[in-house]
Amino acid sequence: MSRLYGDPIEVWTRDGDPIQFVWRDRLYLVRRVLDHWVVAREWWKTGESDPGERRFWRVEAGPGREVGSYELRFDTAGGDWLLLRGWD
Repeated sequence: MSRLYGDPIEVWTRDGDPIQFVWRDRLYLVRRVLDHWVVAREWWKTGESDPGERRFWRVEAGPGREVGSYELRFDTAGGDWLLLRGWD
């Protein structure tokens, strides 16, 4: 079962991939990247000449022995990270 969140998170990366993140005051270690994709933002909707892109990762991560799947998003225009979705 998946849940939508859209919560801001703090992320540490290595070679561009997330290796750990803080969500709701807990540190999650990324155990494995399951998928990664990039979506260009539509300049005609934002009115910006360079609206950037959104980079997504689906990862297995957890704050200890617990492991779940999470979808993370990085917005290159604003430099913001979000935890979009989680699976039990």
